[in-house]
Amino acid sequence: MARIERVDILMVDLAPKVRREDAIQAFVSQETPIVRITDCDGAVGTGYTYTIGTGGPAVVSLIERTLAPQLIGREAEEIEGIWRDLLFVTHATAVGAITSLAMAAIDTALWDLRCRRAGLPLWRLAGGAASSVPLYSTEGGWLHLPTDALVADAVEMKKAGFAGAKLKIGKPHLSEDRERIAAVRAAVGDDFEILVDANQVFRLGEAVRRAEMLAEFDVYWFEEPMPADHISAHAELAAHSRVPIAVGESMYSLGQFADYLSQRACSVIQADVARIGGITPWLKAAHLAEANNVAICPHFLMELHVSLVCAVPNAPMLEYIPQLDSITGEGLAIENGRATPADTPGLGIDWDWDAIKASSVEGLNHTITRGGQ
Repeated sequence: MARIERVDILMVDLAPKVRREDAIQAFVSQETPIVRITDCDGAVGTGYTYTIGTGGPAVVSLIERTLAPQLIGREAEEIEGIWRDLLFVTHATAVGAITSLAMAAIDTALWDLRCRRAGLPLWRLAGGAASSVPLYSTEGGWLHLPTDALVADAVEMKKAGFAGAKLKIGKPHLSEDRERIAAVRAAVGDDFEILVDANQVFRLGEAVRRAEMLAEFDVYWFEEPMPADHISAHAELAAHSRVPIAVGESMYSLGQFADYLSQRACSVIQADVARIGGITPWLKAAHLAEANNVAICPHFLMELHVSLVCAVPNAPMLEYIPQLDSITGEGLAIENGRATPADTPGLGIDWDWDAIKASSVEGLNHTITRGGQ
């Protein structure tokens, strides 16, 4: 048995390496709660979650006050049971972003512990479908960047062997987005994928107009064209668009993905392991998409998602946005535009604990044990 004896919680606040702006926001920081779970044999699993700039302390508080105390004395291998019990404990605040993010920190720590006890890397234990995955880059496609910068980055990514580059769209007039996309397509040719992301900025009518324009340039997908809760609008757009519709980074439960898939409202789902509530529901979303002949290409968190996309058979690409460089040792292994998950037991993230402790936010460090804090 591997009963849980201790839960440690802290949070670091990470500044982006580059300026990041899209149609609705600027990323000023990434608040990153981290959870460590220790079992009765002394084995430790580490998990994490994140918010873009705000809400991190609320996530930490929910873990400290409500979720972590429920873990003490539980059998760590009963991950599904723990996940369902934690969902019930927080039923008054679920489905919701704060609850899903908090549950993800715990669930990823439990999976890390499971992998370490089994002596297996996550990508193998969760399925072992592929040993590497092609990358596409988002880091050089932000909305504030001038067109020549978009072109230069896409050309560089193609030379590095990447499968594609994502451009943020949502300029005030369609002609501005067209000019930027046209310039990139002319520079990279037809054998390099261009993906676009509107970050939920459009209404249906404008999304239809932009989709028609995007088809001119053989765009790989049109991501988050409208607010995520407008499923029927996405279904209508998907029925008329020649460009595949991608959604999912702003969804927080398996049921929301089921609704999109049942209404044929998307061609790609982008489940984010933190926002859906952890590895346990993420794998269910991936297999649900597979059953509907739909791809999964997760949002953000490349350091963790690389193992998950290699665990399932329907994940054609991984998004490249470095997040954890300042608090990890060896980063993501990349060769010729493909990412390879670590073969060491666990999630495959090489945490730098000295750096983490040095950058942890004061007042947000907590320890939960059988006898209390």
